[in-house]
Amino acid sequence: MKTILKSMLGILQSHTDAEPKSPLHVGEVMNCWTAFTIFKEAQVFYRMALNTTDDEQLKKKTQEIFDASVKDQNKLKHFLIKEGVPLPPTSQAKPDSSSETIPMGVKLTDDEIANGISLKLASVNILCATTVSQSIRTDVGLMFLEFQTHILLFAADFKTLMEKRGWLKSPPPYLPPGAPTQKP
Repeated sequence: MKTILKSMLGILQSHTDAEPKSPLHVGEVMNCWTAFTIFKEAQVFYRMALNTTDDEQLKKKTQEIFDASVKDQNKLKHFLIKEGVPLPPTSQAKPDSSSETIPMGVKLTDDEIANGISLKLASVNILCATTVSQSIRTDVGLMFLEFQTHILLFAADFKTLMEKRGWLKSPPPYLPPGAPTQKP
């Protein structure tokens, strides 16, 4: 699946490289600026998660998501600089630390970490979809489509881990009035 998506993105990108580029419109700038902020702020959370959890699977998935976020954020950073858009202020990166040194009243649980990561993936996924649909410049739309592809692949894999561990939060089923009740 990953290879197919990467191939499709490569084909689309090759068709847009020669296209003359109009200036970014305010919506594209705002979405790029917001995405950069989300990536940077999420990385702070991912680092805190890596410093907090002792669950090896959660740590591995978090590290993969963190690394991909840094890669996407760097691509966006270079794009913003090239386009003359000032970078937004963001939180400072967190240093590496040991989970044993975190007081229990402050330490996040693995459930809280997993759901925090899931919410960050969902929010940036929505922003990417919005940006793809609102972009006039093809290069901007494709860049966000690439980010969204990364996010969707990680989110699907992460959801499996959350289901397996019982961390996935699900609302109750909706049964419209008059519908037959289902027994679990």
